[in-house]
Amino acid sequence: MESRVLTGGATTIRGLPLLRKPAAVMKFAGSNFPAAKPLINGAGANLIWGRQLRPAILLEASPKRESIKPCFSAASSPAESSGSAGDTKVGFFNKATLTTGFFFFMWYFLNVIFNILNKKIYNYFPYPYFVSVIHLAVGVVYCLLSWAVGLPKRAPIDSTQLKLLTPVAFCHALGHVTSNVSFAAVAVSFTHTIKALEPFFNAAASQFILGQQIPLALWLSLAPVVLGVSMASLTELSFNWLGFTSAMISNISFTYRSIYSKKAMTDMDSTNVYAYISIIALIVCIPPAVIIEGPKLLQYGFNDAIAKVGLTKFVTDLFWVGMFYHLYNQVATNTLERVAPLTHAVGNVLKRVFVIGFSIIIFGNRISTQTGIGTCIAIAGVAIYSFIKAKMEEEKRQKKAA
Repeated sequence: MESRVLTGGATTIRGLPLLRKPAAVMKFAGSNFPAAKPLINGAGANLIWGRQLRPAILLEASPKRESIKPCFSAASSPAESSGSAGDTKVGFFNKATLTTGFFFFMWYFLNVIFNILNKKIYNYFPYPYFVSVIHLAVGVVYCLLSWAVGLPKRAPIDSTQLKLLTPVAFCHALGHVTSNVSFAAVAVSFTHTIKALEPFFNAAASQFILGQQIPLALWLSLAPVVLGVSMASLTELSFNWLGFTSAMISNISFTYRSIYSKKAMTDMDSTNVYAYISIIALIVCIPPAVIIEGPKLLQYGFNDAIAKVGLTKFVTDLFWVGMFYHLYNQVATNTLERVAPLTHAVGNVLKRVFVIGFSIIIFGNRISTQTGIGTCIAIAGVAIYSFIKAKMEEEKRQKKAA
């Protein structure tokens, strides 16, 4: 929504002549906006602070944004920034709705492609620490090239901001690496089932670490999640302790990332914050990759992969998996910025369903009946939790507005 100041000459509003500026419009044009509260989403969303859009990795849940759209976001479009009457049409087939639907499609599409390509690489190159470094390295190169051409212009960073962003980046790096260790060790569908427990860890951290009171309804909604994951784990055919433990560590890491991100608010735009955190996370990931997998890679890891698929395919696979990792995170940020809390809560649940479903189809993973039922119960629990939390946030916002 774009603010406009009416200037000289007669202007019409709903067919009536207006010869002077309405007071409400003048106040809006003066940019006297109340400070916006952060929007945080638990599964890879964005965060709004004032007029700033934060990256996908600064996460949790928040009030609905109504009037300000960040001008730098890739999600911004003429459908939102223009004040034309055509963009205010009611119905599904208006430009804004179709654009938002396109962003949802691209978010799901890029996420599914990333997960499938990532798992295919692990089938012939089982070195998750090195692949995690590649994910981040490709994204960092992309960000550096964007800075070089001024899209966006690089924001300076000082020691204070660096200290705030470092814990967030460390938790992001640990969560990312452990997720990849799990992906390499077990079926993609099983890893995503375990990661459905992330809301449980977020709720526990909020109450026992941050001291925030979690309503009983939210705790009860998490019971099906715990039950479903337990059922799926007991009979999962690809189960092993490395994959299970790594996914659980990833949940804990991303929970602490949410906690530290609340202290890491800066005045940078989302692209710059995401770039700096990616750079720090890359630096954190390189030493364990060298120590744990370096000798194996030099001795036979690279040679075995090249012998199986060829040098060209090996290099292009690593490049594209890094690009899809970076792009799906960026598009997720742009997508979730456009919608209300309840919509992005449902969107995150559907994303996990898409990934689990497509991974089972593509890789032909056999799952037991109990694993299938447990997975459905866990996803349903996440959907109920997301719905209840989004409704509570909306009611809280309405009470403050009243």
